[in-house]
Amino acid sequence: MGALLDKDRLFPIEPGARALARRLYDLVRDLPIVSPHGHTDPRWFARDEPFADPAELLVIPDHYVLRMLISQGVRLDALGVARLSGERRETDRRAVWRLFAEHYHLFRATPTRLWLDHTFETLFSMTVPLGPETADCYYDRIAEQLAGAEFRPRRLFERFNLEVLATTEGALDDLAWHEQIAASGWSGRVITTYRPDSVTDPDYEGFGDNLRRFGEVTGCDTQSWSGYLEAHRRRRAFFRAAGATATDHGHPTADTADLSPAEAAELYALVAGGRAGAGEATLFRAQMLTEMARMSVEDGMVMQIHAGARRNHSPAIHRLFGRDKGFDMPGRASYVDALKPMLDAVGLEPGLNVIVFTLDETAYARELAPLAGAYPCLTLGPPWWFYDSVEGMLRHRRATVETAGFYNTAGFNDDTRAFPSIPARHDVARRVDCAFLAELVLTGRLREDEAADLAADLAVNLARAAYRL
Repeated sequence: MGALLDKDRLFPIEPGARALARRLYDLVRDLPIVSPHGHTDPRWFARDEPFADPAELLVIPDHYVLRMLISQGVRLDALGVARLSGERRETDRRAVWRLFAEHYHLFRATPTRLWLDHTFETLFSMTVPLGPETADCYYDRIAEQLAGAEFRPRRLFERFNLEVLATTEGALDDLAWHEQIAASGWSGRVITTYRPDSVTDPDYEGFGDNLRRFGEVTGCDTQSWSGYLEAHRRRRAFFRAAGATATDHGHPTADTADLSPAEAAELYALVAGGRAGAGEATLFRAQMLTEMARMSVEDGMVMQIHAGARRNHSPAIHRLFGRDKGFDMPGRASYVDALKPMLDAVGLEPGLNVIVFTLDETAYARELAPLAGAYPCLTLGPPWWFYDSVEGMLRHRRATVETAGFYNTAGFNDDTRAFPSIPARHDVARRVDCAFLAELVLTGRLREDEAADLAADLAVNLARAAYRL
């Protein structure tokens, strides 16, 4: 068997459409990668040390992998995932890899399988399928390569042709790893993103202590509403100085509010004092989206709203292992009514850009495309999380393009913790977009030269513009 990947994967079946999709893809396949939103670890690029082993690189940090294995009865302890206590009940990484390989068939026809096979073949030169019989061969060959200079984080960044990579840090992060990267003289562009959820969401674990620390790191009185807002302004400036161009807000809903200053101060007193009920917590999150939008008008940072995730659905997993272990779920979300208070306040302000994501794909055609097709501040984010798949991307295009067009969208971002999957994810997106564009050309809705322009825009240019990169 000579390859894991079909060279025409994801292209249309009809020969003429396939040939056109292939021509369009050839125009964009080698363009640089713009990765404006994700969750890779900046310490990798600061330290530039070899990745530990195949399991640590490809299995343990990837919640797409974890959730599928858990769904078939594999326990996180058996996969070498550390508990919040720091305990790892399985420390033999080869055993973790063998367990993963034994269950690799579970990923058939999933995007995870596409991403992993792309990584195995293009990065590690593996051409036989992964399974129980080949597990040790895979482990040994990947481990051997990871020990070499060509597989250090910075060299992989360059080999992946990354133009820019954005990580995501919380409001209390000291950004020491980003400072170390900047001081190293390395030319790779790794920037941060301001994610203030730990100090804007009263339901976030340790919220009261987080507010106190927020005051300490900013020198502001975070027990007062005015001091709290000033603390955000200072942290945003600190993040911008480290290269940030965007903020990110992971709220359960896209609800916004626009209270009077007196009402907001009264609400904040309840929140800061630990006396807020569920209704007040919801209202405070809504008010903070509007406040963050106002600050984006002031400082020019792009605002991202990732709404609709019901995070940490399993309290048992959250209690033992913490966040991001595969138990975040999609939920219903609305936008036309939810965003109206924010849009009434700042929706027509020049220069504001709010990129809206959803885990409720039923909202694409009904709400998000019409909103982005009218309000100059709104941009549609790409399919996210459960929908950054072949069919999810196609559904997104079919539901939004006729109403919002292509140029009210933010291109593609990979939103990943799994560093080696970045080129694979962008390759899938480019192939899917070229297949969609070929269909538009062959049904008379685009000229081929327009499709060629769009292929490049969707691959890199729209993300550059949306994130001001």
